[in-house]
Amino acid sequence: MNSSLNLWVIPILPLAGAAINGFLGKRSSRQAVSTIALFFSGAVFAMALWVAMRFWFSSLTLPYHEYLAHWIRSGSFSADFAFYLDQLSLVMLLVVTGVGFLIHIYSVGYMWEDPSYYRFFSYLNLFMFFMLTLVLANNYLVMFIGWEGVGLASYLLIGFWFTKDSAASAGKKAFIVNRIGDFGFLIALFLLIKHFGSLNFDQVFQSIAPLAPETAGTGLLTAIGILLMVGACGKSAQIPLYIWLPDAMEGPTPVSALIHAATMVTAGVYMVSRSHVIFERAPTALTVVAIIGTLTAFFAATIGIAQTDIKKVLAYSTVSQLGYMFMACGAGAFSAGIFHLMTHAFFKGLLFLGAGSVIHAVGGEQDMRKMGGLKSFIPWTFLTMGIATLAIAGIPPLAGFWSKDEILWRAYQVSWVYWLIGLITAFITSFYMFRLLYMTFFGDYRGAQADAHGSHGHDAHGHGEPHESPMVMLVPLMILAVLSLLGGLVGIGNRFEHFLAPVFGSVEVVEGASHGTEMLLMGVSVAVALLGWWLAYLLYYSRPELPQRIADALGGFYQTVVHKYYVDEIYAALFVKPLIDGSTRILWQDVDRKIIDTAVNDAGDGARRVSDEARHMQSGNIRSYAAWIAAGSAVVIAFMVWMGSR
Repeated sequence: MNSSLNLWVIPILPLAGAAINGFLGKRSSRQAVSTIALFFSGAVFAMALWVAMRFWFSSLTLPYHEYLAHWIRSGSFSADFAFYLDQLSLVMLLVVTGVGFLIHIYSVGYMWEDPSYYRFFSYLNLFMFFMLTLVLANNYLVMFIGWEGVGLASYLLIGFWFTKDSAASAGKKAFIVNRIGDFGFLIALFLLIKHFGSLNFDQVFQSIAPLAPETAGTGLLTAIGILLMVGACGKSAQIPLYIWLPDAMEGPTPVSALIHAATMVTAGVYMVSRSHVIFERAPTALTVVAIIGTLTAFFAATIGIAQTDIKKVLAYSTVSQLGYMFMACGAGAFSAGIFHLMTHAFFKGLLFLGAGSVIHAVGGEQDMRKMGGLKSFIPWTFLTMGIATLAIAGIPPLAGFWSKDEILWRAYQVSWVYWLIGLITAFITSFYMFRLLYMTFFGDYRGAQADAHGSHGHDAHGHGEPHESPMVMLVPLMILAVLSLLGGLVGIGNRFEHFLAPVFGSVEVVEGASHGTEMLLMGVSVAVALLGWWLAYLLYYSRPELPQRIADALGGFYQTVVHKYYVDEIYAALFVKPLIDGSTRILWQDVDRKIIDTAVNDAGDGARRVSDEARHMQSGNIRSYAAWIAAGSAVVIAFMVWMGSR
């Protein structure tokens, strides 16, 4: 029997850090703010490790339930505030707390000069509280609290520099687009309550498990699965709700690493994987997941080719890699999707933090066309980002190779179309990531002019010669680089899949494909990764004049890709502009003037009139009071008779 783990302490720790820095940080020194933030984020990582060690040494049996309080009671429906730990949530717990702690350390150096230093760490801790609540939830309702909470924290962090219009707009855009997905998630929860009477994972899945798959067409489970996927599309930036994530790069770079690479955007993948029992009995919904994931992976990768902002390249890369995870889930390979989620947290977190180190080195510049030659100025950043680039490109034996190869193999077993699109995406990914590496670190430094003596002058930001980041920023890069090198080895021999087998069962055991075929496809995926590397080398190192010639030759098509297929403009024309122009604007002006302004401006006069009328009820006349009591009693009795007759 398991002794109490006190799982509730895990989310409470970062919440305490958020509260202390939020209320007291403004009057505290930066050292004190740093100490509070690192202590609580480090403590929660230490506790996650303690839980994992207890499991690995067999003193903890999973799944583990921890009930904290009765929450909602309504007829036969009940929802408790409770936590749940199994192999899936344990993986997520370690990723969120481990990578989160490293990003906290990095942020100490990156944000040191920011005047709202305390506010940043308060928001960062608050985000971890909500993310851990989401991961440890025992039921969909507690998960939804964490789900909405990370949306709130994301809004605060994306718009952290709210005095900048672009940052404020990006925060609002993320918040609004996520509400669209959340609407679908909520409808799915209402359907679960209506038809299964519970939101508790165990109860819902036990009720669904005996049901036959809906192979004859669409049904209840298909509707629930598609609605859950709508929610996942919003949170995990899939077509058509991906548009918020690239704009979210307006937030500080550590925010991009924590929220938009390692944790929040993977919440949708986690939710779909947690709901695998539903999707397994709804093949149509599973197909929708696979198609959306596959198309998103390819579509976002093509946009990444032409971006010149270093963070925008990584943003579209994140959207593409999330598409890979959904493609895996849609193929029924949930453990492969979670495996890629984990390795992606390592190398994409490293890429974002490395990009932050580059931006720090060149005084805030994010345009790769104004970089170049930085490997001699920031060698440690170059080395770590080089490792991460090899990992995401799928070069063996780095982490990304193992998880990406597993996804492509599983996709091939379902449909060669998924595999082919995934393979093309892998080629494009390798190309644009090595393009980033060559444009940033090789050739001549383009951000500063050499003076008469041949030395580098100040760049446009007045930051002087590029310089390496402090150790407080480099140490997290080195640790993530090691994880990017070795983190994929846990997948050798399907060990990661076996670890998650108690959660996903035997649904991922696929027969009919030979080991030789698997090795052949593995060789093909490595070959296309190397081909992408070679093409980037040719265009951005060996023949740097070629990219502009190709762009000129492609003309309008190239401009379409540069402008991200004009999706934002199309959405603005179809949805945003109609809401603020024409009759809608007149309607809202009427609402504002005639209802809101009247309610506010005339509130005092209205209150006086209401109180004047109400005071006549207090006449002091006993007969008047008796009449009011009799009238009220009559209404109550009539209501009771009406209810009894129904």
